[in-house]
Amino acid sequence: MEKLALFGGKKIRIKPFVSQAIIGKEERDRVKDVLDSGMLSGFVAQVGDNFLGGKQVKELEGLIKNYFSVEFAVTVNSATAGLHTAVSACGIGPGDEVIVTPYTMSASATAIIMQNAKPIFADIDEEIFCMNPSEIEKNITSHTRAIIVVHLFGYPAEMDAIIKIAKKYNLYVIEDCAQAPGAIYQGKLVGTIGDIGVFSLNQHKTITSGEGGFAITNNKKLALRMQLVRNHGEAVVAKMGDEDNYDIVGCNYRMTELEAAVGIGQFKRLNKLNTHRISLVEYLVKRLSKFKGLVLPQKDSNKHVYFVLPIKFKENIIGISRDIFVKALLAEGIPIGAGYVKPIYLEPIYQEKINDNKQGYFSACSTQESEANYLKGICPVAERMYENELMLTGVCRYPHSKEDMDDVVKAFEKVFANITELKKAKA
Repeated sequence: MEKLALFGGKKIRIKPFVSQAIIGKEERDRVKDVLDSGMLSGFVAQVGDNFLGGKQVKELEGLIKNYFSVEFAVTVNSATAGLHTAVSACGIGPGDEVIVTPYTMSASATAIIMQNAKPIFADIDEEIFCMNPSEIEKNITSHTRAIIVVHLFGYPAEMDAIIKIAKKYNLYVIEDCAQAPGAIYQGKLVGTIGDIGVFSLNQHKTITSGEGGFAITNNKKLALRMQLVRNHGEAVVAKMGDEDNYDIVGCNYRMTELEAAVGIGQFKRLNKLNTHRISLVEYLVKRLSKFKGLVLPQKDSNKHVYFVLPIKFKENIIGISRDIFVKALLAEGIPIGAGYVKPIYLEPIYQEKINDNKQGYFSACSTQESEANYLKGICPVAERMYENELMLTGVCRYPHSKEDMDDVVKAFEKVFANITELKKAKA
């Protein structure tokens, strides 16, 4: 039996896995054209054509609209900005509540706080890791105005049930698709099912412009409000003569021409990159399925684009803790994480509010009728995934090959072969 690298043995994988973005000729040529033009941003916060940005921004928005078959696309300088823009466009403010998953990047919830509204956390489904529709309905009150659905890890959420709930209670649905560009639910691209879809072009996403993002919608009013939030709308609406939007407080969420130039080249290869991810995941899942105690993704009628590969770990079957298992894999040169993120409500901004009566951002949205519950235990499935069960790896991506996946399998084989040694070491 080969000695674990954790205990001084030889690593399975010496060569590092690729983590940076793959930049092609089109991105380089377009960036050069922008630099040669000297026009690094086409936005002006005035009524007119430049209110909507420059040449590259408009071309990228055109590609987005065509790909998603939507009427409006609004580029922004991050998906965080896109989420805040979407929440603001829906008119959400003090006293309002928005239901969101706790198992996501923090911005899915802080976008709500930035409008002085309250995030209300609904637990997840342990099979697809997105919000459980039945948990959403349990958390609806007279103050609920919207649902922010996160398509986590590239998995589409159960949108039919969520849309049904939203219609029943007259709620907006904002889809956070940062990890799921190109995922399909029941024949529809995620982001096109709710009122607004928000996507990321961050450095670590499937396609990237370094930083950046965009929102899509078929609602003309919401599109205009998002454009106003993006580009100092409070200085523009008077000349537009649009009294319906005098409540807008704008920001500078504008995308540069350089970011858009890179984004155009990246966006054109989205489907190719997703196809490669899916192929590697299917290969790796098939190879790992022989190990008892690992719960691997199962195919269904939807298209999952696997931003990362989630694997559930059953300690009662394998005999050691997930964290020890992950530590052993990392020592073998396999990039894998334990737990994803801490459920958002366990972070200090929420815990200080309930433990020390510090209102902070929440002061403007506190109501006697509805006080949010951020106590540990409110979302037990999310907490269990974080604390004990979930492992994640991002190796299933271009330019990696099936041979690279074989190294992952060899590392799993080696760790499983040494379970007894790991038990002894812990003892």
